[in-house]
This record gives sequence, C-alpha cells and structure tokens, in this order.
Amino acid sequence: MKHIFKQGSGKEAPVLLLLHGTGGTENDLLGLAEMISPQSPVLSVRGNVLENGMPRFFRRLAEGVFDEEDLIYRTKELNEFLGSAAKQYGFARSEVVAVGYSNGANIAGSLLFHYKDSLKGAILHHPMVPRRGIELPELTGVPVFIGAGSNDPICPPQETEDLVAILRNAGANVDIHWELHGHQLTRMEAEAGAAWFQKNF
Repeated sequence: MKHIFKQGSGKEAPVLLLLHGTGGTENDLLGLAEMISPQSPVLSVRGNVLENGMPRFFRRLAEGVFDEEDLIYRTKELNEFLGSAAKQYGFARSEVVAVGYSNGANIAGSLLFHYKDSLKGAILHHPMVPRRGIELPELTGVPVFIGAGSNDPICPPQETEDLVAILRNAGANVDIHWELHGHQLTRMEAEAGAAWFQKNF
C-alpha cells in the first residue's frame, strides 16, 4: 500500500496510523498527527480503491452503503500490511493507534470489528458502523475516541450512537465528542481528539 513512514522521537510513544477520507492522500492527516503526538512514529497510508479517481479504503455501492465483501477484503489487506510494515520499520505491531477521518475512520473501525488486538486504540472522526449483525472480538479496555456532528448529513447521530453501543458492548472504552459542523473535521474536534490521546496514552 502506498504510504509514508516517519520515525518518531519518542521511544515509548504509540505509532499513529493515519487513514484519510475519500479523495484524500497519505499527506492529508500529517498535521493532525503533529497535533496529537509530535513524538510518535507515523504510518500514513493511501487507500487502494479509486472512486471516480478519488482514493478510498474500500468500495461503496452508494452514499452510506458499503460494499461489504470489499470492506472485509480491504480490512484484511490493511491488517496484513500493518504486520509487514511493523517488520520493515521496526515498530511493535501492538503499539498502533489509528487516526481516521470519514472513510479512513470506517476502515479503522472495521479493523476493530474484525481483528482482535489489531489496534491499541483509535481516534475516529465521523465514522459509521462498518458492519452490523456480527460478533466483535474482545475489545476490553481498548480506548476509542469518536468525533461526530449532531447535524452530519452523511453520518446521522443515530449511526454514531449505534457504533458507540456496539463498541461498548465489546468492552471498548468509548468517548464521544459532538460538534455542530456537519461532516467536516474542525480544529476544535481535532484538539478534543488530541487532548483525549494525551489522557489515554
């Protein structure tokens, strides 16, 4: 997978896995990583799927309707890539915290839904429920931050509430931050995610 890796200055700092939104690239969230944990190593990945020329992490059938088969395949692909990147760059596979926005937050959520110990934690900006009706792996104690818009046209509040409930039922420690700015990622929301990270890691 096309990506950027930046070695961090902090020996104990978790690795930030950056996952962009639709149409983004591996450069999009580098500023966000700097805000969250400047000393962390950074692995920023570009989605392998193109939708009208725009990079994404998995296909969708329509706005808000995921191609479930492709989602499962791409989640496996990303999980395996994290394993090989850990070997290549010499970081601990168990030390990865995902930071995702929109489509990137959805694939990060999908890692939590499908693979035990795939992430040490996650900052999910405007995520949806990746899949419904499946049993999640044990997520006891895994910290998750969700940034959401109470007037988000793409991801309505009920979707957010459903995701929070599903993650909590699997044992995750979920904190939710609400904004009034639709689907956009505001500076305030980014700062709330960074403050949450400092508290949890």
